[in-house]
Amino acid sequence: MMPMLDPSQLAIREMQEDEEQMVLDLLKDGFKDTENRLILYVLTRPVVLLLLAVVSSGLRFLLNSFVAALLGPVLLTILALKLLLRRSPDLGGLGAYYRSGQRGLWVAVYGGDDVCGCVALQPHPQGATRTAELRRLAVSRWYRRSGVGRRLLAFLEAQARAQGYERMVLYAAVVTKAAIGLFESSGYRPTGGRRWLGYTILQEFSKEL
Repeated sequence: MMPMLDPSQLAIREMQEDEEQMVLDLLKDGFKDTENRLILYVLTRPVVLLLLAVVSSGLRFLLNSFVAALLGPVLLTILALKLLLRRSPDLGGLGAYYRSGQRGLWVAVYGGDDVCGCVALQPHPQGATRTAELRRLAVSRWYRRSGVGRRLLAFLEAQARAQGYERMVLYAAVVTKAAIGLFESSGYRPTGGRRWLGYTILQEFSKEL
């Protein structure tokens, strides 16, 4: 059931040093859910299933174990996907990373002390002029579908405008339907994506600020 929140009790501020582990745990919780759904999505694509079958058939001539030939390619695919999804320089130290340059990381706090979401901003990594990238938008499970994500999104857009950015770019996993719905209803439009084995796994959205 969607929690009923008092909007006046929800504040957004910069992440404090002693909140870094809490925010990292919040992000990891979201990663796990998205990661599992994305892996299932990729493994059930027809081309991927065909490739796995071909590789498994070839391995049966090299290995004495039918199980190893069957599971080996699947496990390697899952490992490759996990490494691809988790490859990010900021997760090793959120505070240090987002305090440097023109980056920033903010948290949503309910009732004065309950950290219930986060969002981050950084210049577009490809150096696009006056373009910012939205990153790390996450809301804890209990507060989802209560408007926290939309408040964080609006806050970050205001921050980007104040810093002189004219365009926002973000990337969302294709399986995160709720997040994509939020972005589209807030004026973001698909402008590209990142592909793996021929399938889009991360969809790019952008919006003129």
